[in-house]
Amino acid sequence: MAQIRKMDCQLTIKSSADKFYDAFRTKAQLTPKMSNGLIADIRLLQGDWNSVGAVRLWSYDFEGKSYMIKEMLENVDDSNKTMVYKLVEGDLLNYYKSWRTILNITPAGDGSLVKWTVEFEKQNDDIPDPIKNADYLITLAANIDAYLLNV
Repeated sequence: MAQIRKMDCQLTIKSSADKFYDAFRTKAQLTPKMSNGLIADIRLLQGDWNSVGAVRLWSYDFEGKSYMIKEMLENVDDSNKTMVYKLVEGDLLNYYKSWRTILNITPAGDGSLVKWTVEFEKQNDDIPDPIKNADYLITLAANIDAYLLNV
């Protein structure tokens, strides 16, 4: 019987928590520019960029292949710098029945701690845990941090 699983990954970055959170919270449309090629495109399909319920279509490259996902911004907690995204369509759902990503940024010394939590339910037991996807999120955060330090 399938169950919802949870996986955390984190990265300490040099950008301030406010600056990094703002990049995701209010500047998502700039992610392709900030990601150093990881994100090919992002389009707003429903709502506005910054509101709960907004639906976005992401095009990205992963392990040499192009993918698309449609996600909904499910929840935002600005005081705790936390955003929750729910996957509603896309290639990942060929492997996982459900997928939710939680992004939390906290101040840490002169920089910040970026924590990604992925909640997922596998289509079957033969599907591997999404460790490579977690590595991708860490690389994305590192690329955005590098971009923010140079603007």
